[in-house]
Order: sequence, then C-alpha cells, then structure tokens
Amino acid sequence: MRMSRYILPAILCGILVTSCKPDTETIYIELDVLTPYELVIPKGFPPMDIPADNQMTVQGVALGRKLFYDERLSGDNTQACATCHLASSSFSDPDRFSTGIDGSVGDRNAMAIVNLGWVGNTGFFWDGRALTLEEQALGPVTNPIEMNATWPDVLVKLNADEVYRNEFKIAFGVNEIDSLDVAKALAQFERTLISGNSRFDQFFNDSLQLTDSEFRGFQLFGSEDADCFHCHGTKLTMGFENVNNGLQQTMVDFGVGGVTGNAQDIGKFKAPTLRNIAVSGPYMHDGRFNTLEEVIEFYNSGVNQNSPNIAPEMKKNNRPGGSLHLSPQQKEDLLAFLNALTDQEFLSNPEFQNPN
Repeated sequence: MRMSRYILPAILCGILVTSCKPDTETIYIELDVLTPYELVIPKGFPPMDIPADNQMTVQGVALGRKLFYDERLSGDNTQACATCHLASSSFSDPDRFSTGIDGSVGDRNAMAIVNLGWVGNTGFFWDGRALTLEEQALGPVTNPIEMNATWPDVLVKLNADEVYRNEFKIAFGVNEIDSLDVAKALAQFERTLISGNSRFDQFFNDSLQLTDSEFRGFQLFGSEDADCFHCHGTKLTMGFENVNNGLQQTMVDFGVGGVTGNAQDIGKFKAPTLRNIAVSGPYMHDGRFNTLEEVIEFYNSGVNQNSPNIAPEMKKNNRPGGSLHLSPQQKEDLLAFLNALTDQEFLSNPEFQNPN
C-alpha cells in the first residue's frame, strides 16, 4: 500500500494537540498503512478475484459508497448511481427503462448490482461491453441518455471539495482526483454488495428448512424438466456465458453482437443472477415482463424457437416446440423457490445505504 497523508485545517488541531497555531496553517498526520477490507464470502461461493491494482480497503470502500450516492457525478447535479440502482430493488431500477437527467429514456432495464465480483468473465452491462467493474463504473457518467456529464466537468466539482481531496489522498495516495480513481472507489464499494443469506442459503447451511413447495421448486430448478440451471447454475444463480434465450423473434436489440460485430453473437445477452429476483423486476434486458409469473410462462410456452443463435437449452428434442409444459403446480413451486432467493438482510443492510 502507498503511504498516505491526511490533511486537516489547523482549526481542528485541538482534537490532536494541546495548542494550536493560526488557523491558516495545515497539519499532517502520517498514516502507516491503509486498512484492508475483509470481504465475507458466503458458504458455497467461489473466492472473489480482486484486481491487483485495486485492492480493497476500508477507506476505498467508504469513498466508493459516498460517490455512489453523489449527484455531482451527473451533468446537472440531480442524479447519482443510486438513482437508477435502488437498494430496496436489489440495486436495480423498478422502472422498465431509466430516465436520464435530460428526460431521455433508455431501451434496456438497469441491471441489479449484486454479487458483481463474480461477473467479470462475461463482461458487464447486458451486452458485456465493459470487461471490468472499474470500466463499467466509468460508463454511466458520460452516457448521454443517463448522467450525461463529462469527466473533466465532474472532476472540477470533486476537486473543488476539500473533503473529497483528502479522502482520495488517503485511499489512493493522490493529490488530485482523476476518473480512474473514482472508478476504482466505486468498484470497491460495489464488490461489497454481496447477497448470500436468503432462505435458500439458510437451507444450504442447514439452518432452515424450505417449505415443501420451495423444495420442489429447488429440485425442479436443477432438473431437465425446467432446465433453469444451465443458464443460472451454481450457488451464484448466474450464467457464465452470454446466451440468446429466445426472447426476440426478429432482432431489435443485437445484444453482445452489437458490441462484437460477430454474427454468432447476435441476440445474446448476459444471464443475470437470480438472487433477489422477486424484488428486482421488471425482467429481461428490455424489462418486458412485470412479474415472475410472466417470466415462468415465457419459458414454459413462449420461447421463439427460430430466434438467431438461440441457446441449445431452449430447443430440447423431447419438448414439442421447445416448450417446458410445466403443470400449474410445478409453476407454483418454481415461483416459490425463486422467492426463496430473496435476501432481506442484503436489502436492508445499513452499510449499503446513503451515508449522508
């Protein structure tokens, strides 16, 4: 870690020394090391891969949390990252499409920000266009239909704030704030947004029994009958490949293909985590489904089998038309299991709320 120096106006020095000199003087307190941030990884989760150039510290996480809720990151000082990523909605947007500072409306639903430390292998955003969480954090600030700012303008505002300058000096050992350190701080905070204490987790840890319906839904989730596990497998319930789930018959949004230019990627999107899925609607990249019942029925009977590059799992040979043909009871059980993935502790964690 780099040595940092914390600068305080001498008017505060009475807290630290027995006598003060004129209040125009600046005093310096040497800090030997930063405090490493100890992530608590839930049982059954893989280790989190932290970038070597952005190791997590208590100071960096606190700074990222403050920035996440700061509206000065937008062009007109009215929107923060948290505006479109609400803690109560698993840090997603309950509106189908987010509205930017100028009234512009996007065409994709804002993804839930949860368990992001395990996402990197397929990239970030629905189309995977950002390869790292740090790169992802840079994007919304300059997006013309989101926060619609420029980094030079944002940095003028942040550097004019003495408290921010001191906090960045502590966290990153810099005298002037730049966009890369802003992104690093945001990424550090976002890596702490770990959800792993739902009813399902408590069942997994032998501290709670699922209801009969939840347990049947869990078994169905991991069976060939519902086949959810292929795209939402492991304890993280997220996909590690970009896939076309048959949502579009005619391509309106090219997804990953629009980024790579590869015809084989057209219609493919990230398979997001299902954790807290019951509170993070609307669903799919375009937010077309308002309820989980609609999502289940889509996979049960509405998959567009001729969609380009459709995932093989969507076209099972033993299913006429590729449909699941689930019974009403099976659909009810699957819904019960999905609701059992809600982590109330995560949704109300005070360490994730606005620090101001």
